[in-house]
Amino acid sequence: MKMLTSLMCTALMALANPAWAQLSQDDAAAAAQRATGGRVLSVERAESGGRPAWRVKVVTARGEVRFVLIDQATGQPR
Repeated sequence: MKMLTSLMCTALMALANPAWAQLSQDDAAAAAQRATGGRVLSVERAESGGRPAWRVKVVTARGEVRFVLIDQATGQPR
């Protein structure tokens, strides 16, 4: 019985983890860097179309500051 209770608690805790856990902040920064070729300045949580995303601020080689949304589920830029 204790084993079943423990397994159920573990499963519930895994389901309760925020969606942000799917793609790390560092992974989002790397994806934005690959997409733009720029230098990452900051990464913060955001939403796009009701879906969780990472909002990555990047400065390009030409000195332009851009914001890239990285889908937290797929890791792809939006």
